[in-house]
Amino acid sequence: MDIQEITKFALNNIIPILAGLGVIAVILLALLINLYMKVSYMKKRYRKMMTGADGANLERMLIGHLNEIQEVSDENAAIKRENERLDNLLQLAITRVGVVRFRAFDDMGSDLSYAVALLDSYNDGVILTSIFGREDSRSYVKPVEKGQSTYQLMPEEQQALDEAMRKGTTA
Repeated sequence: MDIQEITKFALNNIIPILAGLGVIAVILLALLINLYMKVSYMKKRYRKMMTGADGANLERMLIGHLNEIQEVSDENAAIKRENERLDNLLQLAITRVGVVRFRAFDDMGSDLSYAVALLDSYNDGVILTSIFGREDSRSYVKPVEKGQSTYQLMPEEQQALDEAMRKGTTA
């Protein structure tokens, strides 16, 4: 088949060929209109998604949320530092107390004398002792470091110290 035969065939069948091309053009036009409508619908949805309820766009909303997350993270870090500071301070607070009441003298009727051990979490603190007598009352303070006193302790003072050290755990 040469070019002349093709040309002759085309000229003899021009109407059906043009009709076929017309149908194809109409189908393509319908597809183009359909695609245009879908793209238009997607554009509307995209614009709606990219703007918030108050008209702010999505990028600004995301940046705002990221800034809020950073602020919360900074606040959390500050709270954590403050918590650590308070934990360290609490280690030095008196948290362990031991109390022993006793009768210092046999001729006294009640347990009016006492020994009180006041310790922090490192077992540092003091022992307060009050000895009640018939004529007077005497008070003594003995320092305690790491559960030991540099002074000789009476049995009641040692008992109060032991009781205080049993309460809680060491740091």
